Amino acid sequence: MNTRTDSSTDFTPIDQDLYAKAFQLLDPDPTPEPAAPAASAAPAPVTSGLSAAPPVRRTGPVEKTLTDALALLDTHGWARFTLVHPEGARCSIGALRAAAGARNAAYCDAGNLLLDEARRQHGKKWETIPSWNDSHTGAQVRSVWEAAIRRAHHMNI
Repeated sequence: MNTRTDSSTDFTPIDQDLYAKAFQLLDPDPTPEPAAPAASAAPAPVTSGLSAAPPVRRTGPVEKTLTDALALLDTHGWARFTLVHPEGARCSIGALRAAAGARNAAYCDAGNLLLDEARRQHGKKWETIPSWNDSHTGAQVRSVWEAAIRRAHHMNI
């Protein structure tokens, strides 16, 4: 078995504080509504039901699984030809499995979305994530991960 890690992967660590701040700016917490006034003789005004605060967008399970898996690749490194390298680097499917924690619906959907994006960028011949992962550079693999995360975000899954 040929086991090696690619030390020039173009994966850069994510600054979690900067990442959290960016999402805070994009999706601020809603402001709490004021407490209801005490009962009075005057009827309450009729409102349209629209609140002034924008709705809070929650990250879907597929987007979270993909984002967590990419963070694992950033932290531990990306590998080819092995699920998990003894030094901790992982291939794409190894990172996806670790991030999901189980072969649940989010894991399956994230894998399908990742493979679909790999086929969009690198041709329809790819049948599995490992075969695609092992045949591309770190930059190409990262591009697919990022596009899959964007798609999951826009699909709200």
